[in-house]
Amino acid sequence: MVLKLYLNLLSPSCRSLYIFAKLHFISFEMIPVDLLKAEHHSKEFVRINPLMKVPVMKDEDFILGESVAIMIYLCRKFKTPDHWYPADTQSRALVDEYLAWQHLNIKKHCTKILWMKMVIPHLFQYAVPELKLKESMTELSHRLDLLKKKFLKDKPFLTGDRISLADVMALEDLVQTSLLKTSLIHLCTGRAKVNKMG
Repeated sequence: MVLKLYLNLLSPSCRSLYIFAKLHFISFEMIPVDLLKAEHHSKEFVRINPLMKVPVMKDEDFILGESVAIMIYLCRKFKTPDHWYPADTQSRALVDEYLAWQHLNIKKHCTKILWMKMVIPHLFQYAVPELKLKESMTELSHRLDLLKKKFLKDKPFLTGDRISLADVMALEDLVQTSLLKTSLIHLCTGRAKVNKMG
C-alpha cells in the first residue's frame, strides 16, 4: 500500500516534508488539502486528523500528524543517511533541540510576518498598523539573532557539519514569505476576476 501524505504546499511544514520525501525517493501519494476552502475542517479530514492540521501521513492503518514527527518516522522507516537524524545520542539531541525550539520561535514569527505583510492585506483588504508590523519585525529579528548565536554559530549547518532535519525545517520557515508573495497576489487577482465575472 502506498504511503499517503495530506499536504498543502502553501504551508512551510508541508513543503519541508515534501522536499524531504522527494529527496530520499520515498514513494508517496500526495493528497492536496485546500486550506483556503477549509477542507481541513471537513468531516472526512477530521476523521483522519481531529487536530484539523496539515501535514498528515497515512501509512496503511497508521496515521501520524505533525511534520517533525512524520520526518523522524520516515528517517527510521526508510533508513535515511544518519546525518539527517543521527544515531549518536548527543548529535541527535542537538537536532531535537532545534526542532523543539523552532515551533514557538522561528516558525511562529515568520508566519506572523507573512500574515501581517501579505495574507491580511491581500486576502482581507486590511492594512496592518505600521507599529504592530514594526514590533513583530523586531521580535523576528531577535529570534533570527538567537538562531545565529545559539544554533548556526560558525558551522555550515544548524547542528554540525552536515545537513539535518533541523535545516530542512528552518529553510522553509525562513523563505516562506518570498515564495508565497507571488502566489498570494495571483490568488487574490484570480478571486477579484471571479467576483467581477460573477
